Amino acid sequence: MTPAEQSEVSRDICLAAPVIPVLVIDDPAKARPLAEALVAGGLPVLEVTLRTDTALEVIAEMAQVPGGIVGAGTLLTPEDVAAAKAAGARFGVSPGATDRLLAACAGAGLPLLPGAATATEAMALLERGYRVQKFFPAEAAGGVAALGALAAPLPQIAFCPTGGITPQTAPEYLKLPNTLCVGGSWVVPKDKLAAGDWAGIEALARTAAALPR
Repeated sequence: MTPAEQSEVSRDICLAAPVIPVLVIDDPAKARPLAEALVAGGLPVLEVTLRTDTALEVIAEMAQVPGGIVGAGTLLTPEDVAAAKAAGARFGVSPGATDRLLAACAGAGLPLLPGAATATEAMALLERGYRVQKFFPAEAAGGVAALGALAAPLPQIAFCPTGGITPQTAPEYLKLPNTLCVGGSWVVPKDKLAAGDWAGIEALARTAAALPR
């Protein structure tokens, strides 16, 4: 899968909903009901970060939920790519980009949202054909003002900003012409996840899914 083909798939994924929940899940038993709640609330695209020992098992569980589009976040190595694809991930997300990682995703046919935080990084990815990228870490890299400033010189690139975004700042990002969606963890608060409050999470998902863009 070429970078251009990956970007077309990534664009469609990003346009599925205004918010992609960024998930850190320790208990695989919570994976399916959580995914069902998020999908029911209008957020079909789910990013499961590879930051726990159970992440791949969580991806495998969530991949079975009808209507869900499950991806693997924090891809760092070719081994991560192979494991995520085998678990059922339909896309990948990375905080940055390396030659080995990009080659692995191309070889595995796994659409990737490669991370960029500066104009130079974004331009380097654009040269390779990646027109849809992750802006990370969004708030630490300058937030709405920084991402908006990239729109004029780099109108060819669309972004999914992630990192420190809140329900209050998400609408400001979504107003930008170069933002397709945002990534955020606020949709699944730790207390609601721990309590198995699926109705509460579904309600938060509905609010997030209704954000204008």
